[in-house]
Amino acid sequence: MPQHTASRLRWSLLAAPIAGVLILAGCSGSGDNGGESTDDGSGAADAPFSVMVAQANDQDDFYAQIIEQYTEETGVEVEVIPYPSDAYNTQVTTQLQAGNAADVMILAPGTGQPISVITLADAGFLEPLDETSASIIPAGAEAEFQIDGDTFAQPTALTPVGMVFNVTAADESGVSEYPATYEELLDACTTARDGGKSFTVLAGGIPFNTGLFSMLISATRVYAETPDWNAQRAAGDVSFADSGWRDVLEDIVEMNDSGCFQDGAAGGTFDSITQGLGGGTSLTAAVPGSAAASISDATGAELNVQAFPPADGQDAFTVTGANYAWGINASSDEDVKASAQAFLDWVAQPENAQAYAELSGSVPITGIDPATLLPQYEPIGGLLADGAYVGLPNATWPNPAVYDALGTGVQGLLTGQKTVDQVLDEMDAAWDS
Repeated sequence: MPQHTASRLRWSLLAAPIAGVLILAGCSGSGDNGGESTDDGSGAADAPFSVMVAQANDQDDFYAQIIEQYTEETGVEVEVIPYPSDAYNTQVTTQLQAGNAADVMILAPGTGQPISVITLADAGFLEPLDETSASIIPAGAEAEFQIDGDTFAQPTALTPVGMVFNVTAADESGVSEYPATYEELLDACTTARDGGKSFTVLAGGIPFNTGLFSMLISATRVYAETPDWNAQRAAGDVSFADSGWRDVLEDIVEMNDSGCFQDGAAGGTFDSITQGLGGGTSLTAAVPGSAAASISDATGAELNVQAFPPADGQDAFTVTGANYAWGINASSDEDVKASAQAFLDWVAQPENAQAYAELSGSVPITGIDPATLLPQYEPIGGLLADGAYVGLPNATWPNPAVYDALGTGVQGLLTGQKTVDQVLDEMDAAWDS
């Protein structure tokens, strides 16, 4: 395969909390937009506004592209303010608390991250949205967007997360097809090593990615059999230590011991994933499915999105959901909030939702139709159409500390500094704190 660097890789991750205090960037909030109300005081739908987004690299610009289309169609001026993905969570929370955040922000549904919708809405930072925003929330995900019937964020799209599989690199290493079971995956790890590659590239030094990889495995090990596991954990009926989550972590330890990950995986970064998948030195990575198309575009290699292989006797199951959402700053001026809501109404229209999905490499929030899915999702199209998937599990975990315990715990498993029992106990303690 061509050995180009995947400099055009366009996939965005909302990262885990970053320790320390970051210097505030010059992000202009609603007070600097200069929009003047042109109606009866209820708000101007054409006032300029700002949007803050997470951006993994300069080519990760699909938010800007859909907003540019809106501006071209309506004439409304919109300032797009990108921040690096690994600093984004801290920037959003810091600027909201300081009162100088953007008018619109990309957020995470639910409660499991610092920038989660329910957490920020409870703190009074988010503006309630209209019925159009409420109407496109996926069935069963209402609690991730709503409080007492009020909607505080609008999902952007459905974002499948999976094992992005570099078919070209796999062929080069002698792995003829994606493994159908976990047991076949371990065999493929050996084959890939013998072919001078690793089966999986892991950003082991970044808790967000180790946590994401763990949640992908949990689809079959936990949620396929017990889709309401989170609710059972909230009721105290199950625990991390005494459930399929033990299988998840034991699988990761076994994969590490079997040479499935790249050398130095414990210190891996997002650049390791970009270089491993883009350069063809690794066959898979656990990332949003949008990476498949962007790496294909950058390198000419064939990539697609797969579910993590189930163990013998388990059915295939995967992870997808409305993982990102638009939220409006409650402290913005009324005319600015009205203008921002008009944009959300526009992007919720089926043709614009389809356009956003194509730009971002995701699935339209307005519905799953296998016939209109992007080509990279063909391997999991049946699972998506049949509803054989779970949303990101941490979206409804009670606090960010649980996910942090998972991500940092897996780091410890890779280095040998933690045991499976320790990580599970720390997750349970974080949940109950």
